[in-house]
Parts: sequence; C-alpha cells; structure tokens
Amino acid sequence: MADIKDIDHYLNTDGLDSDREKDIGQHIGYRYDVNLLPDYDRLTPFLREYLEKMGWSDLNWLEDVHMGYEEGRPAVFDRNINGWVTVPADLDLPDSQQDRDMIARELLIRFQMSLRHPMVELNAAYRKF
Repeated sequence: MADIKDIDHYLNTDGLDSDREKDIGQHIGYRYDVNLLPDYDRLTPFLREYLEKMGWSDLNWLEDVHMGYEEGRPAVFDRNINGWVTVPADLDLPDSQQDRDMIARELLIRFQMSLRHPMVELNAAYRKF
C-alpha cells in the first residue's frame, strides 16, 4: 500500500485496509504478495479447458482458492457449503504449492459440478421453476 507511511502499520493496526478486507475480516493475500498470484503456466488441462469454455482470461473467483488441510488431510474449502472438501487419499500431490493450488481449484470445480454436492439436493428441494 503506497500511501501507508508508518513502517509499523501492520504491527499497530489490524492491517485490514480495503473495504473488502474489513468486510471479510482477513487480508486479501495477493494484494501484498505477488507470489500468491496463480502461475498460469501451471494450469491443469481441465482448468485450461474450463477457462476457454467460460471465455475467461483469468481464474477470477478461483485466485484465492488454495490447498489447505482439514484434520491433517489435504483439503480445499468450499464457500458454498462452508466446509472443507478433502482430497482423495489416493491422489499424489506435487511438492510445489502452486501446483497443489491448481489441483485444489480443479477439485473444487469438479465437486461443485458433481451430483454429490449438497447444493444439488437444495436445488431439487427448493427450486421454484
């Protein structure tokens, strides 16, 4: 943040500067660290095709999706169900965090499009048309 002059700004405040950061109560990491931006050379074939079909030039809503851990198992957080989706145990994960994050994005999309996603049941139960 170029307009912040206090060298201890993040030590003396909560550091949540943008309105969006204040709304969600956390930092938007890639605003401060360009290393958190996805490396598009590492797109999985599925994600490359997904972006092409959607007509998008970037990952947009998927940029802040990262591989995390739930109870010691690799997982990705699904905001729609407000819960973690664990990675299949037989999936070998690469050492690179960028590659893991790409896999997390792919798994999230695949799960959200699957018939096993909880939103499918909600759609069937509450659909108006």
